[in-house]
Amino acid sequence: MKAVGYRKAGPVTAPGALEDVTLQVEKPRGRDILVAVRAVSVNPVDTKVRRGVEPEGGTFKVLGWDAAGVVEDVGPDASLFKRGDAVFYAGSLARAGTNSEYHLVDERIVGHKPASLGFAEAASLPLTSITAWEALFDRLDVRKPVAGASDAILIVGGAGGVGSIAIQILKVLTGLTIIASASREETRDWVLNMGAHHVVDHSKNLAEEVAALGTGMPGFVFSTTQSDKHFDAVADLLCPQGRLCMIDDPGLIDVRKLKRKSLSLHWELMFTRPLYETADIIRQHELLNEIAKLADGGKIKPTMAEHFGTINAANLLRAHAKIESGTARGKIVLEGF
Repeated sequence: MKAVGYRKAGPVTAPGALEDVTLQVEKPRGRDILVAVRAVSVNPVDTKVRRGVEPEGGTFKVLGWDAAGVVEDVGPDASLFKRGDAVFYAGSLARAGTNSEYHLVDERIVGHKPASLGFAEAASLPLTSITAWEALFDRLDVRKPVAGASDAILIVGGAGGVGSIAIQILKVLTGLTIIASASREETRDWVLNMGAHHVVDHSKNLAEEVAALGTGMPGFVFSTTQSDKHFDAVADLLCPQGRLCMIDDPGLIDVRKLKRKSLSLHWELMFTRPLYETADIIRQHELLNEIAKLADGGKIKPTMAEHFGTINAANLLRAHAKIESGTARGKIVLEGF
């Protein structure tokens, strides 16, 4: 089968940073299903792994943690899907990625593809939807109000893939006032189109920006990017006993700044459940099905911002470079081989 991988970790400009390769198709075992991949999207995690994780024993490492496709075969213990089902999912860091014609994945982290969306549109949703859903409802517990806080949440980096879908989920499933940060005209327009009520500029002091809105001190902050840069401002702007969730890999932060207000800090990594095969791993199957229902009901829309063509090394390198530039909005997708 066709696939895209690399043999040596390094910068996107290095020779062989990504290569077109041919690999063997494996049979599904246990609760695995074999998916014929139709479309993928690219996430910041793809670039981080490519830069820093060496393949084992000189083999090719295949990236990709978002896919939409059709079930080709099922393992002997699989029961959630059958051959021919259209699916979407985000895979596992512990396994080969989705940038291949066929891909093995545990059915418990796979959802039925939204029937109303094409494969490319559907591929823009899984990783970011799972991340946003788990951060909002499992970590921040946004349905439980913070005493004395305004009924609001700040999303730092609202125009990114996670921020874009988090805004929509919040708009549909909660009554919170959504404040999103963006620093360019096109990203400000993007977050407003996603459903944000207010936009603040994260190139300025976020505490001052939020205070100027006059909405009061929010009880929740969901930080998707540059959390170390904004940490002090977030500690200032959060209401006492508020909650902060981060998903990026910040530099050193002084968590003691959270003590005076009894602020709680939460981490979200959507790969935790598949990495550790947690007792509730099937929640990712369930929440992806919920996302599919919301999409088919017209309640949320795919966050695909750019289509980079077919799935090959050249196009994936362009996508990686765009993400590393820090100028990407929403999701970049690729489709077909």
